[in-house]
Amino acid sequence: MKNNSTKNRVGNFNQSIGDITKYFLTDTGLLLNTNDESIEITVFSNHIIRVRIYKNEYKQEDFSYAVTGKPENTDFQVIEEQGRLILKTKALKAVFSLTPFRVAFYTIDDKLINQDDTAFGTSWIGHEVTTYKKLHDDEKFIGLGEKNGPLNKRGKAYVNWNTDKFAYSVEDDPIYLSTPFYIGLHNNLAYGIFFDNTHKSTFNFGASNNRFIYFQAEDGEMNYYFIYHNHVSDIISSYTALTGRMELPPLWSLGFHQCRYSYYPDKEVMNVARTFREKNIPADVLYLDIHYMDNFKVFTWNKQTFPNPEKLCKDLSDLKFNLTLILDPGIKTQKGYKPYDEARSNNLLVKYPDGTPYEGQVWPGWSSFPDFTDEATRTWWADNIKALTEVGVTGFWNDMNEPATWGQHVPNLIEFNYEGYGATHKKAHNIYGMQMTRSTYQGARKYLNSQRPFILTRAGYSGVQRYSAVWTGDNVADNQHMMAGIRLINSMGLTGIAFAGYDVGGFAGNTTPDLYARWIMIGAFSPFFRAHSMINTQDSEPWCFGEEVEETARNFISLRYKLAPYLYASFYETTQTGLPVSRSLAIDYSYDENIYKAEYQHQYLFGKNILVAPVESTKDLSKVYLPQGYWFDLFTDTFMEGENSIIVETPLTHFPLYVKAGAVIPMQSLTMSLKEKPEDILFLHVWANANGSFTYYEDDGKSFEYLEGNYCKREIINDFKNKTITLDKQQGVFKSYFKEIKLYLHGFNHLLKEQVIVNGESVKVEFEDYKYIEPISDFDPFIDASKQILKIKNLAYISIKNRIEEINILWNN
Repeated sequence: MKNNSTKNRVGNFNQSIGDITKYFLTDTGLLLNTNDESIEITVFSNHIIRVRIYKNEYKQEDFSYAVTGKPENTDFQVIEEQGRLILKTKALKAVFSLTPFRVAFYTIDDKLINQDDTAFGTSWIGHEVTTYKKLHDDEKFIGLGEKNGPLNKRGKAYVNWNTDKFAYSVEDDPIYLSTPFYIGLHNNLAYGIFFDNTHKSTFNFGASNNRFIYFQAEDGEMNYYFIYHNHVSDIISSYTALTGRMELPPLWSLGFHQCRYSYYPDKEVMNVARTFREKNIPADVLYLDIHYMDNFKVFTWNKQTFPNPEKLCKDLSDLKFNLTLILDPGIKTQKGYKPYDEARSNNLLVKYPDGTPYEGQVWPGWSSFPDFTDEATRTWWADNIKALTEVGVTGFWNDMNEPATWGQHVPNLIEFNYEGYGATHKKAHNIYGMQMTRSTYQGARKYLNSQRPFILTRAGYSGVQRYSAVWTGDNVADNQHMMAGIRLINSMGLTGIAFAGYDVGGFAGNTTPDLYARWIMIGAFSPFFRAHSMINTQDSEPWCFGEEVEETARNFISLRYKLAPYLYASFYETTQTGLPVSRSLAIDYSYDENIYKAEYQHQYLFGKNILVAPVESTKDLSKVYLPQGYWFDLFTDTFMEGENSIIVETPLTHFPLYVKAGAVIPMQSLTMSLKEKPEDILFLHVWANANGSFTYYEDDGKSFEYLEGNYCKREIINDFKNKTITLDKQQGVFKSYFKEIKLYLHGFNHLLKEQVIVNGESVKVEFEDYKYIEPISDFDPFIDASKQILKIKNLAYISIKNRIEEINILWNN
């Protein structure tokens, strides 16, 4: 037996895993043993292999809050040769050295994807467990979710420990959410590693050393899932197959959300709602922060400022608004306060080892905390949601759930049920917010009468996407934070969290008119679109910054509402594949060096077809990188070749947006709320110069009937090379709201004849000057710096009837 210990000058020991003494083949992989450790290798699929390593004396339950996927029935081979075991699936090979135990992963044609550092492999220092991996030349690292810093995280290190970080800097780490999953890229190979250990963990991507990367946890097991595919998109899909995918949200939740800390009394809430409608600014959701409660006690109402919550919800609903309430986990320690009495008497609170409930200070004062790792507690919390749904509340905002307390030092010795296994705060901390959110989701799902709830959370762990949208917490009103928020959302999308956003305008501090204008237009192209501001700051509604900013806000919010069919179908795709709505360019252009450069790393695809190139409010000119392919300027249809950088004007009236050649984008008429039915014409935009396709999806936008087949889905295929556009036969039984289709043909003018053939019949081609937005005031924000109106001249279109059967369009017969 080799001595795999190393001793440093202060007498501590690093204990690397030793030699394999025996191994067994199992139905799903391998079981291997050293003198002190056990290793379980599980083949989850052809593309996913789990590596679980633990000290025999510290073996823990094999349980995960994150992983819901089960191993597939996968054929694999195990071969022993030259002191190693080779496990082979159809997609990859795992090679296990036996003396000592080390792991390496290869493609089927023997290209090295990832391997342990040969000296250290998996090691322990006391209870701290670490796996060291070889650092490849030019290897890039993306993902890890809500982490500040650049897109490529090489040379950086990050800690996973959910932290209440008010007004965090754009370099601060950790902040609110932990998703310990990253993607590595090198030599045209991509892989993912999900380290499923809920203790405080660290990922070091070559910070302070040039030898290895590593991921480590303060305690617990080495438990990671290795994922290999040819494409980053497939790695994300496999990761979300493991950890779950979001459900379809209510359609109204994709609209504009207006929030403030705090709107009160109820008359102020109604005044904000009426002002949106009077000014013709679309919006769907208003929020109540902690001041709606009685002395900040959860599940209560302040009877002076909100005497009739049911009437408030009814009045808001009449204006097509939904109401979302904040919920904090801290239960004020006060006898006679029903939630506290119930939680205390039913043993539902987090406790010290002597059985005394833990108390920490938060908004209500000294408070106890529900143990959301106990199913009984989750059921109790969910049942408390009923009273809120009964008055008409449809959205729930989970805050302070890291968990946060004044002082920021929850004692590690407090104990949690952890589904009957038991755990201290060290193990339960990172999943606390996720389990609170799960409880809220379960209550809303149960008591909203088969209507989809909207759930939002600040804290979470891998898998939180199954229950909730996420926002990036207490950001700051400055350009740095605006740009950092974009990186955070794109990074969360790489780790399965597709429904995510930031506080538009900035939460802390006073935003400026220029900053608000830029932020609102960028926010219109984020999955979750909410403006929010802090107490004792200036009002930050769209009309608070002057007429020009108000018009800009109205126009970009309106553009988002007109894009609702495209956006909703993009969310549907997320439910099926796990791919995000805001897509880092690293997903589709993984090996293009330009996308990782500082000046381009904020760019992303909104859905699969719209390229968003954010720019600070202080810049009148900006560099934009167009990736491989062909692109059209959204506002002018100017045609451009990819793999090029361009300089564009960026006045405070609009910003760079481009459409991929071959794209298909459905749009609708403008409504003030997504609860309103649009006009019965579907505006279907198709771009020339490449083939493309789009999965169109529609349902009632509010119920779960889509799970029973009550939806409308059809593939729209732009076969540019063969001069056809096809709408496949509808799947599902839902009757589309749209009776007609107005098909816009971008970039086709020089190719079209006077008529096209639709299902064998001639249809006349017509032309119009087209603008995506028609301003309602004298100020027109869609004018560029040269005073040229941003419109598409002589845009070709045809009008046809919508139908369930296939629609085939031959545009140049």
